[in-house]
Amino acid sequence: MGSVSLMDAPGLLLDDSAAISYSPEQLRAMRDEFQRFLMEYRFGLREVETKLEILREEFQLIHDYNPIEHVSSRVKSPDSIVEKVGRKEIEPDFESIRSHITDIAGVRVTCSFVRDAYRLFDLLTQQDDIRVRIVKDYIAEPKENGYKSLHAIVEVPVFLSTGRVTVPVEVQFRTIAMDFWASLEHKIYYKYDSKVPGRLTDELRAAAGTASELDAKMEALHRELHGGPVTPRRPMLA
Repeated sequence: MGSVSLMDAPGLLLDDSAAISYSPEQLRAMRDEFQRFLMEYRFGLREVETKLEILREEFQLIHDYNPIEHVSSRVKSPDSIVEKVGRKEIEPDFESIRSHITDIAGVRVTCSFVRDAYRLFDLLTQQDDIRVRIVKDYIAEPKENGYKSLHAIVEVPVFLSTGRVTVPVEVQFRTIAMDFWASLEHKIYYKYDSKVPGRLTDELRAAAGTASELDAKMEALHRELHGGPVTPRRPMLA
């Protein structure tokens, strides 16, 4: 069977104004191909989560310190993938989506301190089966709205019965304060359907500065108690 267009998948049409009839066999084939497509990303996500969990346990057992406060992950929903395909005008077939959408699988790592974010980035990306595709350091260079986080697109191998596949996974590293700010900003933008009043965007930008100051103060206190480098090593931007 040839490659199935994502837009052919039941319930995922960008324009469903025209009635289309499918046989049960066609529907099952579409469902199965879409499940296989997402399966690779779920497995890639597990590989990255396992690596992070190993680091977490090692730090706790050997170093009596855990730089990871929380890890969350998700695979984009079919509706979200279709929306992005339409917005970015990507060809609606699986190969094009694999090439152009790199955040279908995503992991967020919440750390106590800024230097932990960089340290975990180093420990994860220096593993010899991980290849870094893109790095965007919004901690060193925040977005205009105040957003801070260290983003990396990494490629991880997944070994299936049909052979090895390489899966891109987006990994975000941020502090507790950055995560709290980003969560609140997302809720505000959702409530106002992205049309946020200027007063609130100004307040959000000011709150981002306050969160940054809190990160710096708490890290200084931690460093005074436990020592450690003053300035973390920044990754090379891609």
